Amino acid sequence: AMAVLRSLGSLLCLCALRLPAPPAGTGAAARGLDVASYRERVRAMFYHAYEHYLESAFPYDELRPLTCDGQDTWGSFSLTLIDALDTLLILGNVSEFQRVVNVLQEGVDFDIDVNASVFETNIRVVGGLLSAHLLSKKAGIEVEVGWPCSGPLLRMAEEAARKLLPAFQTPTGMPYGTVNLLHGVNPGETPVTCTAGIGTFIVEFATLSHLTGDPVFEDVARKALKALWKNRSDIGLVGNHIDVITAKWVAQDAGIGAGVDSYFEYLVKGAILLQDKELMSMFLEYNKAIKNYTKFDDWYLWVQMYKGTVSMPVFQSLEAYWPGLQSLIGDVDNAMRTFLNYYTVWKQFGGLPEFYNIPQGYTVDKREGYPLRPELIESAMYLYRATRDPTLLELGRDAVESIEKISKVDCGFATIKDLRDHRLDNRMESFFLAETVKYLYLLFDPDNFIHNDGSVFDVVITPYGECVLNAGGYVFNTEAHPIDPAALHCCRKRKEEQWEVEDLMREFYSLKKNKKFTLKRASDHGEGESAKDPEDASSEKGGEKRNSKKSSHSLLSCPSQSFNSRLAVLGQVFLDNA
Repeated sequence: AMAVLRSLGSLLCLCALRLPAPPAGTGAAARGLDVASYRERVRAMFYHAYEHYLESAFPYDELRPLTCDGQDTWGSFSLTLIDALDTLLILGNVSEFQRVVNVLQEGVDFDIDVNASVFETNIRVVGGLLSAHLLSKKAGIEVEVGWPCSGPLLRMAEEAARKLLPAFQTPTGMPYGTVNLLHGVNPGETPVTCTAGIGTFIVEFATLSHLTGDPVFEDVARKALKALWKNRSDIGLVGNHIDVITAKWVAQDAGIGAGVDSYFEYLVKGAILLQDKELMSMFLEYNKAIKNYTKFDDWYLWVQMYKGTVSMPVFQSLEAYWPGLQSLIGDVDNAMRTFLNYYTVWKQFGGLPEFYNIPQGYTVDKREGYPLRPELIESAMYLYRATRDPTLLELGRDAVESIEKISKVDCGFATIKDLRDHRLDNRMESFFLAETVKYLYLLFDPDNFIHNDGSVFDVVITPYGECVLNAGGYVFNTEAHPIDPAALHCCRKRKEEQWEVEDLMREFYSLKKNKKFTLKRASDHGEGESAKDPEDASSEKGGEKRNSKKSSHSLLSCPSQSFNSRLAVLGQVFLDNA
């Protein structure tokens, strides 16, 4: 396991790097795929759905595309607007991003008597607001002094997250699935929560803690993760639903799909975001058990968590995130084989049915629908970054063609109720604009800022010194909201004396503020010059002290690379020969 972790550290460092061009004759052009054309078709898809949401459904959560009206689904937050916000910037629409930020600040209220899903509110609302907050400066918004450690969207994200904290007040530390935003957990609320609903908080909550200086969010997320780990079976598997009061497993089916999926995803992404070897070690142990008991011919089945016997020989569409996750740990060959299995299902139906019976090769009764989910497209995007295999672009092409042909209606894109006869349902989930369209666009846009290889970055000034942002390596939450990992190292717990000299620091750095640097520009500063800057020195010293508590420079840290210029690592600028 230690050898795997060492190699993994190197692989994670490559995640944000631009890969070399594929050999001549093997790319998409060789197969006649016009990438630019499909990119523009995806852009048109977004605006067809987005504009009809604004016209017919706002301020409701979601658009009902068959009746051209709206409905509240997850808590009355204008959810589609929050979920689509960072997609606007990825598509390059700065003006609309700015307008929507103002609309959300004025119109969204979390002090409402609504029973909300703890899981969905976190990934869609908290995640969406955090991502938009960290992208605000890139979107041309005049950020307040202290950003990214302060700002209106950050305060909104924190307010929403605090509404969820009562759910974590259980004997086990595992949260209830539902909370009332005004009154907390309702008396008589069921204590049974799915595994994903317990283990899908570390990305958003750790980001909140690092930006605000309040450790409570990361603490409750870690406690919940560790409670699941503690209650795994003797053969190393977790079930589907657990009683958060007694820690007894209620549903004992183990797999990688619905009810479990993002728990595994957040162990990997939490490890990357926080450079946390404990989280990665937990995932690698799970991965061994998953391969031993659930993997058959590059498919993953459902098994009994204590015995390992097959309980459901089905593929669920939500499982299609797994090849993308495998690519993040460097297991690209296995990822491609599984992806190709899933792609055959897409080709069979023009989409992924919710459940697919593997031995029979057909849909499962009452699970024939496709609500425009993103997971297979998500995996294609990750794998294309890793391999440049044109087959992955072909999946993107097929997705655009299928969604436009089957799902497009006058007022948006409708959920496909049945892939066999293409009947539609009157719903367009917010994840269509947050995830499906975003991953499609990024698949067809290799030069998007999200794919930044670190050659361009911003240096911003906080009350704690210089901070490097927008250098790439974004970590997507499970709703496809990108988090800049460098931002987590910009903000130390606020000390009163630091804020007293804030104005002096602003004046001192006024000539450098808001400048953009490239690797060439950064390399012009010699090591000696950097050492003479007392603010930089104190920032580096403080950063080392802060990071040492959690062994940030662990086996997951990037080894010294063969670059002769500065790189942005852990939010600091350093020389590789320092």
